[in-house]
Amino acid sequence: MSQGSRSVRYTSSPLLASKTPVWRSKFIVAALALGFVALAGRAAYIQVIANDFFQRQGKVRFMRTLELPASRGRVLDRNGLLLASSVVAAGIWAIPEDVDRDPAKLRQLAKLLDMPLAELNKRLEDEDKTFVWLRRQVDAPIAQQIAALQIKGVYQREEYKRHYPEGESAAHVVGFTNVEDLGQEGVELAFQHELAGKAGSRRVIKDRLHRVVEDVGDQVPPVDGRDIQLSIDSKVQFFAYQKLRDAVAKHKAKAGSVVVLDAVTGEVLALANYPSYDPAHRRNLTGEQLRNRALTDTFEPGSTMKPITIATALEAGRVTPQTIVETGPGRFQIGGFTISDTHNYGTLTVEGVIQKSSNVGALKIAQKMTPHQMWDTFTALGYGQKPQVQFPGAVSGRLRPWKTWKPVEQATMAYGYGLSASLFQMVQSYTAFAHDGSIIPVTLLKSSEPAVGTRVFSAKNAAAVRHMLQMAAGPGGTGQLAQTVGYSVGGKSGTARKQAGRGYAAGKYRAWFTGMAPIDKPRVIVGVMIDEPSAGSYYGGTVAAPVFSEVVQQTLRMMGVQPDMAVQPQVVASPVEESF
Repeated sequence: MSQGSRSVRYTSSPLLASKTPVWRSKFIVAALALGFVALAGRAAYIQVIANDFFQRQGKVRFMRTLELPASRGRVLDRNGLLLASSVVAAGIWAIPEDVDRDPAKLRQLAKLLDMPLAELNKRLEDEDKTFVWLRRQVDAPIAQQIAALQIKGVYQREEYKRHYPEGESAAHVVGFTNVEDLGQEGVELAFQHELAGKAGSRRVIKDRLHRVVEDVGDQVPPVDGRDIQLSIDSKVQFFAYQKLRDAVAKHKAKAGSVVVLDAVTGEVLALANYPSYDPAHRRNLTGEQLRNRALTDTFEPGSTMKPITIATALEAGRVTPQTIVETGPGRFQIGGFTISDTHNYGTLTVEGVIQKSSNVGALKIAQKMTPHQMWDTFTALGYGQKPQVQFPGAVSGRLRPWKTWKPVEQATMAYGYGLSASLFQMVQSYTAFAHDGSIIPVTLLKSSEPAVGTRVFSAKNAAAVRHMLQMAAGPGGTGQLAQTVGYSVGGKSGTARKQAGRGYAAGKYRAWFTGMAPIDKPRVIVGVMIDEPSAGSYYGGTVAAPVFSEVVQQTLRMMGVQPDMAVQPQVVASPVEESF
């Protein structure tokens, strides 16, 4: 050591030279020992005693069960064409506190998400949130453009989106799903369990950015949904919808419906309504567009009930097709009410009552029966009961118990007033005439076997009524515009005032036509309803019958049914107006 250095004597320091009490050092050592014991005890508590609790807490904070969605089943038409299928889409989400707030990128993102920039900023303004949806079910090309922006804090999740190739023409049949892939309307709702399948699961550990760090445990694979093949023929469906839409526009009507049934199997070949909607684009959707009017709207059937009244009388042996009925002078007083025809038809046969659509003739035939007899037949044909079809929203209509009928009510029910039904019920009831007296069950699923029905009329009486329906659609009848080229048809037109409170709305009518073809061996039954036509004519024979004609002819051709007529139909310029 150099002489310039100064040695330090630690013992000369007053602090170090002071004597430390023994108890203090012992206390420090004891405190340290106690600390180690406490830490050891805590470790033992966590690792051994309360291990299950802390394991659960760790799992709650970091372990997640991811749902592995099942691919939703497809909806197919009877020929295997797609009506609904699932396509891969993306769910765009973000962690607000991590989002890069570059104004230019956010403007591009808002544009791709098809939302105002202000709405996007509002969703991102709460930075306390660790998760927020920006848009669900984004199409793959758009999702790729969003990914290309590389915005920090914005992420994507794979999901599925439903695709509906037939658009608005089949919307009321197929329905749609919500963003969670749950059926909301139509077949998507009715067959939700079969279409949805069963989701799988995957246990993972995630970090704070919701990134998967590690898989834990076994993975349960999803079970994809089952395909549903409908009885609908998409070509018939589109054609029927197109002709219905054109008729509603031509007659400046409020709405319309058409139902097409296979008269042999009971399959629904088409069910269309207008106005409709596009299931893939449902913004600003209204209840008017959503309503499946063929099943949910009920109305007084009017003249379409006359063939049923007469078939009941034939079955009861009260009349024959050639029984004479006096309808002159075209009016009839009963219970203080006057029931009228549009013309004084004078003396008619029972066949003529249907051909001319005489209210007076129908009520006089009804007077030959008891209310119980009529009620039994109406009930057997499905009136007053909910249709047994695999479809949500079907209504039962109204048919009061026969014991409450007054004479005037029995008279009006003979020609379709005082009860209510949907177009679907009306079309199904006519299967009893097309199927040799047996009403058959209807189905929305494809079936290749002839339906087994419940007998209501004899085959002879059913054939007799079919002949009357052919007369009603022929020369001198009310439905002449229903005739087609190459096929014989039969059917009944109807026109009824729309109810408003306890009475009827002035100048508001429903027009319809229900019939079948070919008439000797019917293959299809078609019902058409036009609501509130306002372009002049409002009769079923002039408004609804032409739609029936076009739909029947096109459907039979698509089905490969051979024509049974070699001549053009005979149609006069002005069909007979039906009474209502």
